[in-house]
Amino acid sequence: MKFTTSRAALLKPLQAVIGVVERRQTMPVLANVLLAASQKGLEITGTDLEVELVAHGGIDKQEVEGEITVPGRKLLDICKALPDGADIRVVLEGDRLKLRSGRTQFVLSTLPAADFPVIEDLKTAHTLELSQDELLRLLEKTHFAMAQQDVRYYLNGLMLETGQKRIRAVATDGHRLALCELPITGQDLPPQQVIIPRKGVLELQRLLGGSEPVRLAIGSNHVRATIGDIRFTSKLIDGRFPDYERVIPKPDGNRLEADRDSFRAALQRAAILSNEKYRGIRLELCDDAVRIQANNPDQEEARDEVAVAYKGERMEIGFNVNYLLDALGAVDGEQVTLGLIDPNSSCLIESEASPGVKYVVMPMRL
Repeated sequence: MKFTTSRAALLKPLQAVIGVVERRQTMPVLANVLLAASQKGLEITGTDLEVELVAHGGIDKQEVEGEITVPGRKLLDICKALPDGADIRVVLEGDRLKLRSGRTQFVLSTLPAADFPVIEDLKTAHTLELSQDELLRLLEKTHFAMAQQDVRYYLNGLMLETGQKRIRAVATDGHRLALCELPITGQDLPPQQVIIPRKGVLELQRLLGGSEPVRLAIGSNHVRATIGDIRFTSKLIDGRFPDYERVIPKPDGNRLEADRDSFRAALQRAAILSNEKYRGIRLELCDDAVRIQANNPDQEEARDEVAVAYKGERMEIGFNVNYLLDALGAVDGEQVTLGLIDPNSSCLIESEASPGVKYVVMPMRL
């Protein structure tokens, strides 16, 4: 392998894939990135066996084609350390990769490309195209409700559901649920549910935000997103997602409408003196007001009151304040609606400014 490229052409794809490359691995090759140089240009691949990222960069002068794996973080640090506008000559000699730029030279150890695990092409995949903003909205409105290291492994990710001319993202940790849906125009996909693992969701979020459309391919074992010169592939969690529609409450009369910012600020103030472990707060719903109370094992107490529009039954109900704050932080608009049934039933949080977005929070016993 022998080629010459610019610092920028090597740095940009490296930065795109480095998120899945970890220094300490059970398999040494996973700390490396796969470099493949050909007449088409440079292809860089990183993987952790769960998520694979492939990015492309340009080559100014291609002399000898080839592929090899080199330590990913070290190669990134080298590119960052070189001056802007620098040219880099890359030559593979035996089992060493030499990088020369001006009077600077680096020699990196390598591992064979044959040892690098690569995800094969997806089979029986259904594809759709949407904007990066649309996909980012689906993930940002729901990802915080994913479980972390739950024994119910199917909760440690985000469920994507297609069908009925829409795409839905749903996440739950068993105590709260977040749902966001978007209509799909002109693309009629078959009904399908897949669960993307937590790391895949967070890595995909990091890649989004540009103007190019996203081509999303959903297979039986993998999901793949192609964004310009970057190809993201993630394994899917093999499990059955809970029947989430069954836990979304349908409250009738007990609907509380509040100014989102003032309600959120009052909850944040009360949270200061809530129990650090359980984070419980009590809401007392009265006519046109909600009283918020929090206390902790040190006998400390916080009380606050917020003016709201409420004409339902008077009730007291407890919640984990963090769950309420996460939902209020994710909805758009100035007004938010809380739908309640009784002190023992879940609460539904919505906003007219966030169509297709719903949050469900289970109550707490205080």
